[in-house]
Amino acid sequence: MKPQRLVDLLAVVALVLLGLSAYLTWSTAHPGSGRPSVDFNGYTVTKAPVTLALASVVAIVVTKLAGTALRRVLGALVLLMGVAAIAVALQVRPDVGELSRIRPELSQAVTDHVSLSGGPAPWFALAGGVALVATGLIALLTAHRWGRATARYERDPAAAPADQWKAIDAGEDPTL
Repeated sequence: MKPQRLVDLLAVVALVLLGLSAYLTWSTAHPGSGRPSVDFNGYTVTKAPVTLALASVVAIVVTKLAGTALRRVLGALVLLMGVAAIAVALQVRPDVGELSRIRPELSQAVTDHVSLSGGPAPWFALAGGVALVATGLIALLTAHRWGRATARYERDPAAAPADQWKAIDAGEDPTL
């Protein structure tokens, strides 16, 4: 598989995984005393994975139009965004105080004890971050081998405009 295609595929996988982490349960609070449990999806807890995924996909799209040096810079940026997504997945664990600011019914004034449990969303964010790291690393290491998107639209420097006028005068079509 070409490195460009692999980068595209990994970027889409990262977008899907990080996007899923926004909609799946990141944390569940159990207030006890017969009250219903409260689920917090990833987008409620942190907006970082989705933001990083969208920014990375934009960077990958720009690499299609960029030269080698800019591709390397963008590859390094995507790599750093992947590291940031991994860090968010590993470190963002809201406590009861943070969750009670989001949902007042979890406040210590209302409940005696709130227990927390984790959900699957951080694992999806972690996998998406790993996919972004792989995407950035492949883009960074193979940027010099990618073809330029505008190469097929560039003029042939050997065909000077004067030669084209002479071809038209001779009754030939210089566009073929």
